[in-house]
Amino acid sequence: MSIVVVDASVIVKWLIPQKDDENDIERAFVVLECIKSREVEICQPPHWLAEVAAVTTRLTPQSADEDIRDLSAMKFPVIDTLEIYQRASELSRSLNHHLFDTLYHATALCFGDAHLVTADEKYHSKAASLGHIILLKDFRLPA
Repeated sequence: MSIVVVDASVIVKWLIPQKDDENDIERAFVVLECIKSREVEICQPPHWLAEVAAVTTRLTPQSADEDIRDLSAMKFPVIDTLEIYQRASELSRSLNHHLFDTLYHATALCFGDAHLVTADEKYHSKAASLGHIILLKDFRLPA
């Protein structure tokens, strides 16, 4: 795995690691360190920052502006193509799942050897058979 798409379920762990019901915090920071050190590349769907901003604004309003600014400064490449929207729509219909979640997976599916890294076990269980998706708890450093 040399390219990752990281969904909001993982990114929120970077911002709110002290949240009581969060699991796999250490693994989330391993993903972040791999991105920062360029051991893996990242590409994101167009809505990623808006979705994370919505979550952080709701959960930690006192630090939301700073969190949003810090994430934006990372300048993650965004893939915004008709193919991704169409694939996400197809996934949303076939899996009976929210389009915002399927946009992450569609980005991974449409971008060569990319893999979605998610902590969302519900989505993973629906979509694992399609490939290009890995649970955060199973993420390992690239070989």
